[in-house]
Amino acid sequence: MHSQIRRRSAAVVAAVALLAGCASTAPAAAPATGPATGAPTAGSPQAETATVRYAAPGSPSNAVTDPHGLLPGESDVVRMALTYDVLTLPGTDGVTKPRLATAWRPDATLTKWRITIRDDATFSDGRPVKAADALFSLRRMGEKAAENFGRMAMFDLDASKVIDDTTVELVTRKPYAEVGKALEGATFVVPEGSADFSKPVPGSGPFRPTGKGGAQAVVFERNDDWWGPEPPAKVIEVRAVPDPQARAQALLSGQVDLAGGVPATLVKQHEGDTATRVVRRPGATLYPLVMRMDTKPFDDRRVREAVRLALDRRQLLDTVFLGYGELGNDLITPKDPSSPANLPQRTRDLTRAKALMAEAGLAGGVDLTLHSTTAYPGMDSAATLIAQQLAEIGIRAKVRLEPPDTYFSAVYAQKPFYVSYLGGIPFLDVVRVALTPGSPTNETAWKDAAWSADLDKALAEPDDAERRSLLGDLQARLRDQGGYAIWALSDRLDLARAELSGVPEGIGFASAFIDQVSLDG
Repeated sequence: MHSQIRRRSAAVVAAVALLAGCASTAPAAAPATGPATGAPTAGSPQAETATVRYAAPGSPSNAVTDPHGLLPGESDVVRMALTYDVLTLPGTDGVTKPRLATAWRPDATLTKWRITIRDDATFSDGRPVKAADALFSLRRMGEKAAENFGRMAMFDLDASKVIDDTTVELVTRKPYAEVGKALEGATFVVPEGSADFSKPVPGSGPFRPTGKGGAQAVVFERNDDWWGPEPPAKVIEVRAVPDPQARAQALLSGQVDLAGGVPATLVKQHEGDTATRVVRRPGATLYPLVMRMDTKPFDDRRVREAVRLALDRRQLLDTVFLGYGELGNDLITPKDPSSPANLPQRTRDLTRAKALMAEAGLAGGVDLTLHSTTAYPGMDSAATLIAQQLAEIGIRAKVRLEPPDTYFSAVYAQKPFYVSYLGGIPFLDVVRVALTPGSPTNETAWKDAAWSADLDKALAEPDDAERRSLLGDLQARLRDQGGYAIWALSDRLDLARAELSGVPEGIGFASAFIDQVSLDG
């Protein structure tokens, strides 16, 4: 029994880290049926910046050194992205970009893919990066599935093989047209045979850890042998700071040059400050309202629809996120390239919501507990306002604030009604973590055999446009039938010194690649 609880706890922690965009985590340059192009190459030297200091979300107390397991904080992902290269990378437009992998080409069945690895990358100890290193790293990720929540589940890694020094043949378990996207995220490549990860092993990334600073402030020096564009900064220091207010204060006091994920209230106070600038990443964060579909009253679709119609989305956006964001339309990954774009905006309709409650036999209302926490800024105020709005249709929701350190193990995927968190990851990652029947982290208890079958059909569709359309249809069905209410999207807000440039624009995993930051404006 205790081992089952431990396994479930590990799965939940891994899922939350992923859904927060910490371990996810997109390829116009590399369509599913053809080669990738547009990989960055070394260019002319840029003006050199001595040191850039970054206060990143994360905790030094649980910092990790293994790139293939659980990466619990953004600071962990940033450190790995400086040290190691990944195979592919999400672009700012959600389309997969090449990194160590320069092409990914399928056979006619979409079950065997030839992955081409760069021939000019070397590890920090001088060894060339080879296809065997890439396959070893993917297999190691497969072995750590319980920690990274099955990121390699679509591959038969035992059947996959090395063809030559620059080519891997990856075998998928069923036709799968999104292999480029599957290789995004934490596919950090390490030398074949690496076993001791108590400290970083040789990497082929743009920087090298110096061993200075400890977990609180890890210091990296530029890798002048990196195959990509020369980083402007000679040194990058990554500080793990768990408190958003403390990160912002570190920037304002001159201790760091970039503070990631700061409170909207503080940003509002410093608008117009010429010494700082705000870096906004639109739609990076969601606080979904979760309704478990296997628990009354949310097992009735009419009640779920009534909840969605009762929400005043504009009031929630302006109150919780201070207007830094946009209205939600109940789409779980609205920034994914496959998200349907032309659905009518869902608006508040109390008359219809009350009628639906009456049809469900709840004309007299219902008493519920709405769980939330202070783990992320505004989650508590969101719950309070949602409860006030739902009271107008007879849902008497008592808000219970849970401790932030246990919220994602005791509440997430456990309670029937709560405020969740999702941070800028692709639709297929959400499917893998939160929409798979039988998964311990299927937080809404979503189970629709026809929907799952249509998902398999979509992933087996070789035509990019048609596949994107099919995936969009699936998201539209989930929007109307599922257990999520997505009321707003919050911008990710960072504070930077005014002269800092080169901060990555992407959301989720893409935001961790800070190798091109510069203090030269």
